[in-house]
Amino acid sequence: MVVALLTTTMSASAAAPITLDGFSDAVHHWYNRTGQADAPLHKPVDVKAIADNIVLYQRNNGGWPENKHPQRLLSDVEKARIVANKPNNDASFDNRNIYPQITYLAHAYQITGDERYRRAAIAGLTFTLDIQYANGGWPHSPGREDRSYAEHITFADEVMPGVLGFLRQVASAAPPFEFVPKDLRERARGAVNRGDQLILDLQIVIDGKPTIWAGQYDKNTLVPVAARSYELPALQTWESVAVVDYLMSKSQPSARVISAVDAAVDWFVDHRIEGLRVEEVAINPVRFEYHTATFDRKLVQDSTALGLWARFYDIKTRQPFFTNRDGSRVESLAEVHLERRSGYHWYGTWPEGLLSEDYPRWRASHNARSSYAGELTEPK
Repeated sequence: MVVALLTTTMSASAAAPITLDGFSDAVHHWYNRTGQADAPLHKPVDVKAIADNIVLYQRNNGGWPENKHPQRLLSDVEKARIVANKPNNDASFDNRNIYPQITYLAHAYQITGDERYRRAAIAGLTFTLDIQYANGGWPHSPGREDRSYAEHITFADEVMPGVLGFLRQVASAAPPFEFVPKDLRERARGAVNRGDQLILDLQIVIDGKPTIWAGQYDKNTLVPVAARSYELPALQTWESVAVVDYLMSKSQPSARVISAVDAAVDWFVDHRIEGLRVEEVAINPVRFEYHTATFDRKLVQDSTALGLWARFYDIKTRQPFFTNRDGSRVESLAEVHLERRSGYHWYGTWPEGLLSEDYPRWRASHNARSSYAGELTEPK
């Protein structure tokens, strides 16, 4: 589930649209936060208007704040406010941010030849490279004093695998990054090497056996730590699927990479929860600060279900757990308050495609383990 880099969908002309898929998470959160479902938007073919918005939102340090809708038609008052905020130190990689803006601008430069887009893309790339820690990690929101978890090395929201996948494209001068100077491509290559090594080092080992990854790690001690109040230290399933997808995308994986993938797949197979599915039940809308709940979620017994995985597993007991926004830990979905039960995915089928299709296909090209024949396509 490594985030796909933005690609042009038509010929490179001034009217060619650029896919906005890389912004889907940011846009989703913008709508949830504002409730402005009818906000006027630029059409996808309006590449210059969208690219201009992205340049406008870019901070002076080269980064971008999260959860901005790049297609919105901005009023003069809004534009003036955004310009006034350019000195802010509020950039964040949260919700798959920063590298989609750089990639869009790179495509926009290739299409239009507008030097502003090239300069903004280079500034964003330089920011991304400068922010990497010496140990190879990236923080969630560098320098954000309003977030206690801002400086943690982050795997949640695909920060590590997303940034590394982007930098791998830059390092290889893959389209649309052919214009990136050689020195920056070399820096990107070194950043990927350090990041890849850290990913392998941070795979959590329990009783001598590698498992999966936590969502966040202390930047100095490399110990799993909490992020938001409801995101306690844990083995995190959804986030780890993205890590495995990233590792499998390497063209020439080392023996250690192959072992790391194998171990994570073993963990996913062993922790599938059988006979349950999540059912969403419509309710009267309830407005919360970050979203409006129009449904509730509950676990339902279903012998035909493919199976589920919890999002969080206790690092010591390896059992699922859940958390409310106030940080209180509970042991079942039913005990989670409606706000977090409707606004957060506590269960999912995230590893299913990996186990049934992607991993067997990948492993077949890397000395397939015969013991897995047929095992990954059926619930254990």
